[in-house]
Amino acid sequence: MSLTLIVFAGFYPTARHTVHYASSLTHALHGKLVLLHVKRASLFDPYELMAESFRQEELGRETETASALYRMAGELPTQPTVEVATDLLPVMAQDLATRHRPALFVLSQPDRTRAGNSVAHDCAELLRAGHFPLLVVPPTAPADQPPRRIVIAADREPFALASNAHALHQLLALPGAELIVAHISSGVEDDEDCSSALRAVQLSGLIKGLAMPELRGYEHDNYAKGLLAAVQDTQADLVIVLARERSYLSELFHQSVTAQLLAECPVPVLVLPVTAGVAPAPSASRSTAAAR
Repeated sequence: MSLTLIVFAGFYPTARHTVHYASSLTHALHGKLVLLHVKRASLFDPYELMAESFRQEELGRETETASALYRMAGELPTQPTVEVATDLLPVMAQDLATRHRPALFVLSQPDRTRAGNSVAHDCAELLRAGHFPLLVVPPTAPADQPPRRIVIAADREPFALASNAHALHQLLALPGAELIVAHISSGVEDDEDCSSALRAVQLSGLIKGLAMPELRGYEHDNYAKGLLAAVQDTQADLVIVLARERSYLSELFHQSVTAQLLAECPVPVLVLPVTAGVAPAPSASRSTAAAR
């Protein structure tokens, strides 16, 4: 099945870098790419409070933006589709999902030095209800090569892939990709916890048919810092964190562990939606869940 990636496009260096990263990844996956440009994300239509002249002025700017995006698209080898909207509203997000059926939304890493929220931040917040996998790309990630060393952050709690996450098995199956399951413990070292984390990943079907991943355990009282240490230790170029339904992106760009990872991780972070596993639940883990 051909995967579709929707990347939030823009004309400044960080956004352009993310577009090129998404294009390279799409090419490696033999998929399809959609360039999406939005000026802002909103839960309600701002035009309802504005005069019709304001709407027409904004629509005119959309046409200019679309022309620039088509020029950008023409420079990419993936021949992407172009989508332009002044506002990403819930109804538009659903329309995008219906028409393109994206396997992944690709966004630039939030800029922690900026005051206020970025457009990418607001878009991710709006999209969280759709439980789409999100890939957040830092400006330091090489834009011309797909990931080769992939860290899957897991604890011992069983999980099942959300229905729209199964297709991303293709990402892990890219030629030459090496998989590493990392378990971060906030307590004493426990090899049984590490083994249970690996078993949870296997039972989920995420790595079905692939080579057995390497298993590594790390001890740190701060889960995010422990995982960042794991990324450095393994020389990973992609890290996957599991976002269970009960907490999926609820604090994605606030003070949660995932927020810290997305803001500080030097390599792309894939937030993968999962549900409760069907395997019998083991005893409570002494580690902190990756996406809580």
